[in-house]
Amino acid sequence: MGGQRAAIIAILVSLIALTGGCFSASGESSSPAEGYFIVTLSVSADSLLDNLHLLNREKHELIPADGVIFQASYVKAWEGDSVFDLLHREMRQSGIHMAFRNTPLLDSSYVEAINNIYEFDAGDLSGWMFQVNGIFPGLGASQHLLNPGDSIEWIYTLDLGRDIVGYEPW
Repeated sequence: MGGQRAAIIAILVSLIALTGGCFSASGESSSPAEGYFIVTLSVSADSLLDNLHLLNREKHELIPADGVIFQASYVKAWEGDSVFDLLHREMRQSGIHMAFRNTPLLDSSYVEAINNIYEFDAGDLSGWMFQVNGIFPGLGASQHLLNPGDSIEWIYTLDLGRDIVGYEPW
């Protein structure tokens, strides 16, 4: 028994030495040399749950029962990643449809749809908005750069954000 314990401790010490002693909140090892950090991402269309009458009937099946399209998850972000970069990468990796429009002149990308739920699908003032750490930053998603520990939420609004708790216009 004592020999097994010593062997386990030796393995753990070796693992800690190999990883530089750095672990993310998800338990995944990371190090500054690898260049990534951990953030949280979620995507929700729960505003539509009580407003399905605003959508075409064929879109109803796109809305999950709880409104959550992408459950809040720890994900990797790299130095220089924007909110848009992260969303685009995670939606692609998760197999979730996403449509966007690029404007190279402004170095900007605009999110038109997530999970085939498009802007204007639920009225003239509906579409996708994001907040970082509970704040709507007043920048485009491709301009807002991520920091370690950021919490990014994409939310479908029915009224240019006025229907989202905590929204304050810039």
